[in-house]
Amino acid sequence: MSKMMDNRGVLSIIFDFDNTLVDTAGAGRIAIQKVYELLKSTHVQENHITDICNCFLRKLFHESFDPSEGKTIDDVRIHHWYEALQETQGTDPDPDLASSCYYMWKNTRLQALTLSPEVRSLLEELQKNYKLLLLTNGDTQTQWEKIEAVRCEGLFSVVVVGGDHPEQKPARSIFTHCFESAGVRPQDCIMVGDSLSADIQGGIDAGVRATVWINSDCKSLPQGSVTPDYTVPSVLDLNDVLAELMLK
Repeated sequence: MSKMMDNRGVLSIIFDFDNTLVDTAGAGRIAIQKVYELLKSTHVQENHITDICNCFLRKLFHESFDPSEGKTIDDVRIHHWYEALQETQGTDPDPDLASSCYYMWKNTRLQALTLSPEVRSLLEELQKNYKLLLLTNGDTQTQWEKIEAVRCEGLFSVVVVGGDHPEQKPARSIFTHCFESAGVRPQDCIMVGDSLSADIQGGIDAGVRATVWINSDCKSLPQGSVTPDYTVPSVLDLNDVLAELMLK
């Protein structure tokens, strides 16, 4: 049976977390500014500080983390700061400074993360009519710390963190785990997220009824990109999408 011929309607909404429900990027910018101020106070040359911070962000972006190697994500990210200081300044830095940078960045980012009252209210309303699922990529510790920081776990029937599973989005296996945990079929669900490669491609491959791309920067679809069924600037526009889907 095709997705559009199935008249059961949408029963479940799968949400991405970072930059879909919470502004992780914005919290990250606040955190980097705090590290900038920390480094300035320790008399690191000011013309090096921006380079140090950018170097850390590059390492974070390209990070690969394997918990089986016996290190924690904290260890790995302290080392990112150590290398960023080392590579920018050309000398071996004080390990305590690398650690201070990391915990300033981490703790500030967690404190700045918030589920806005508007988003919380939306989820509370949707919860009355839909089974809500949270599906987020990332390592176990980092993602659960963020979820706990915004106190949103109770809004979801199922919370799935990629780091707890063999594969992350867009792998079909993690979507299948979501469907089975929630007792729903792929065609009962829509997938809502900001990542074309993880959320939208993953949702399409898993066979969900519809995909909704959160395009907060209003950027155009990249050449050759997967095409979402719906595009909205904010998750707060989701009710418009649900109304359209009811007509199909």
